[in-house]
Amino acid sequence: MGKFDVSMLRHLSKDEFRVLTAVEMGMKNHELVPTALIASIANLRHGGCHVIIRELIKHRLLAYETQKVEGYRLTCLGYDYLALKVLAARDIVHSVASQIGVGKESDIYLVADEEGKEYALKLHRLGRTSFKKVKEKRDYHKNRKNPSWLYLSRLSALKEFNFMKVLHEHSFPVPAPISNCRHAIVMELVAGCPLYQAHELNNAGKVYDNIMNTLVRFVRYGLIHCDFNEFNLMIDDDDQITVIDFPQMVSTNHKNAEMYFERDVQCIRTFFKKRYGFEAENWPIFTEIKREHNLGVVSSASGLTHDSDSGEIQVADSEESGEELDETPEQDPDLPNQ
Repeated sequence: MGKFDVSMLRHLSKDEFRVLTAVEMGMKNHELVPTALIASIANLRHGGCHVIIRELIKHRLLAYETQKVEGYRLTCLGYDYLALKVLAARDIVHSVASQIGVGKESDIYLVADEEGKEYALKLHRLGRTSFKKVKEKRDYHKNRKNPSWLYLSRLSALKEFNFMKVLHEHSFPVPAPISNCRHAIVMELVAGCPLYQAHELNNAGKVYDNIMNTLVRFVRYGLIHCDFNEFNLMIDDDDQITVIDFPQMVSTNHKNAEMYFERDVQCIRTFFKKRYGFEAENWPIFTEIKREHNLGVVSSASGLTHDSDSGEIQVADSEESGEELDETPEQDPDLPNQ
């Protein structure tokens, strides 16, 4: 883990951001975007556009490739810059510090606003380890045949942000959501460390009960985490737990709901036995938990839809859902309208 290089962000011109946005828009229908299309979308002369593209490649914000056709694509850093430009315009991110977390599908950085208040910035990186496996495991892109990594990362971030909003509103122990743009989420900076880094606990039984009660409460509200383990639980000095990472959540109506729940329970039981030598006599049973609410339905008002047949909770991606997500880039207010 290291420092996030955003040194060029404040020095990029409006035209350079127009070109980055044009490539992003072009990638909606092209794996590689030709120069002529970039110039057309950005409303720039072809020669001037080519000069800007060369500069963006030099700073690793764009990449040039020759496959069946020649063209350009956004790099991860280029997509990061587009999201950060908007978050900066919203006065949410003023500075970016060191990386504080890394996962198979995300990077997390420490950021601060102009007044110095610190937050966590999570950048979704779907497809980093295996783009094919991501498309197989995550089905909230089912309406698109060949979704790009930009689109999947944006969907994943939107889904997690909306889950976080709903869960926080219902007093679940989750970080407070602050803002979302493209594949980026700004959230409350949670005190403590991941549970897997805690080698000793003041009261392992109490922490275990707290974690299992949280799992049960998820089910009572119609949700299953599906990745509930020591890597997605934060613990502070007072042994208070905060749950993180939500894109994979499913409804209790899912055909495999009981299996997912039992897997979550077993992960916690196994970890506590190996790490702390604690083994409880009792643990939650899915069929014994009464569902009292349905946050899957509540979430649909925040950009998620609920498939009652499959039990999946998906990001809204059509006019039928009431909130269309069409990959149209979010415009920086400082840039001229396109």
